[in-house]
Amino acid sequence: MQTHSLYAAIDLGSNSFRLEIGQMDAGQLRRVEYIKETVRQGNGLDSERNLSEDAMARGWECLARFGERIAGFEPHQVRAVATQTLREARNREVFLAKAKEILGFPIEVIAGREEARLIYLGVSHLLPQSDERRLVVDIGGRSTEMILGQHETANTLESYRVGSVGWSMKYFPDGLWTPQAFKAAEIGALAVLDEAHILFNRQHWDTCYGSSGTVGAVSDVLTQAGWPEGRVTRDGLNWLKERLLKAQKPDNLRLDGVKEERKPVIGGGLAVLQALFDLLQIDEMHAAQGALRHGALFDLIDRESPQDVRSSMVSWLAQRFGTDEQQAERVSRTAQGLLQAMIASGKSDVSQSERQRHLQKLHWACQLHESGMRISHSDYHKHGAYILDNTDLPGFTLDELHRLSQLVLGHRGKLRKLDAELQNTRFVQQLMALRLAVILCHARREPDLSGLHVQCDADRRVATLYMESDWAELWPQSAHLLREEKNAWQKTDWIFQVTVN
Repeated sequence: MQTHSLYAAIDLGSNSFRLEIGQMDAGQLRRVEYIKETVRQGNGLDSERNLSEDAMARGWECLARFGERIAGFEPHQVRAVATQTLREARNREVFLAKAKEILGFPIEVIAGREEARLIYLGVSHLLPQSDERRLVVDIGGRSTEMILGQHETANTLESYRVGSVGWSMKYFPDGLWTPQAFKAAEIGALAVLDEAHILFNRQHWDTCYGSSGTVGAVSDVLTQAGWPEGRVTRDGLNWLKERLLKAQKPDNLRLDGVKEERKPVIGGGLAVLQALFDLLQIDEMHAAQGALRHGALFDLIDRESPQDVRSSMVSWLAQRFGTDEQQAERVSRTAQGLLQAMIASGKSDVSQSERQRHLQKLHWACQLHESGMRISHSDYHKHGAYILDNTDLPGFTLDELHRLSQLVLGHRGKLRKLDAELQNTRFVQQLMALRLAVILCHARREPDLSGLHVQCDADRRVATLYMESDWAELWPQSAHLLREEKNAWQKTDWIFQVTVN
């Protein structure tokens, strides 16, 4: 099959890594292939929250197999997302650097609420059309996501640090299922999930769905035992708990529908699920077909349309912090023109899709570069960067938000604070275009660009702004600020120079 019509999503979960390959067919996403491997990275976090060498090696080996399967795919056809374990891991960059090289594609560490958004997107797309108000729950290895929504729109999104792997390690460390351990695990889960009682109480939803992980495993066991297919009930949970207590430990458990790799973590997952049933007064939960990986696929496809959720969220954040929309658009038009000129003057080939991605991210930075002014006019660029580094903005990964924050941070002032980012050529070009645009638009009116031209030699790390002498005389303040800009780059590996013709 030709790969150009396919899309792939990879979910690097705390318990399992999953690869889903789909194809759009008559407006519907059809499954082509699904691969799941139990990696148990969540078990590999030590007391200092560092991933062990074994845990990283298991992940790399799995991603090597996934990478072979999606060889030949283009970057816009693949989305790989990592969740709670890599959110927590202090040495995640060590794992990710090699993981990206092995897989051949970027890996995004997503925030909890972004994970919740993608879960709901996957679940809702695979449910029949309905006006029902939905509660969607996903108990993963180290986190639990909960979402309230209707149709394909998620209204309330939360992520809690409680899951099947984490709870099994904490409350069943010796592998024994006892009444005391179950009671402690359920009380502990209730403590973490306490605020969910307000956000997700019974008055806010009509039907409850459980996605993937624990709920899928419990539903399979109950169905095999003769309970209603695809439904989890209080009686069913109590029955399953009794079976675990009778078995006492995973090695003794003999139940149809329980896979071997699920046995060590089913106790922790069941305790969390029972706590949720009690806390939210759930009588019945339907096992959903959709999951995080499906949401990542649909989101990947949506990104190719003008209705990219990230653009909507940037506009919302800019509006919330009262930015000057006209100035932001003015700066954006100017910066994008400068960036295109720098890319065009380079020797390396840049695909049209890659060029558009760089321009779009620059546009977002321009929209938000003054977002910190609502907090204070003094050092507003630092406040804007802080906002972006500490917000869960649906649609964005943690790395994307950090890159945006660094563009906002660096759009004025000294550049020594950006040493790490300045090793990336595309980032430097975006930043340089943004800084020049802010200077040219300093009077908050449309700038005159007729006497200016910029070129960038990325190999030599040199950018040159050519300025006509008549232009410099007509706009003396702008010319002065542009000449001063070269001083800001003197303590970096890049050279910015101004030539007056």
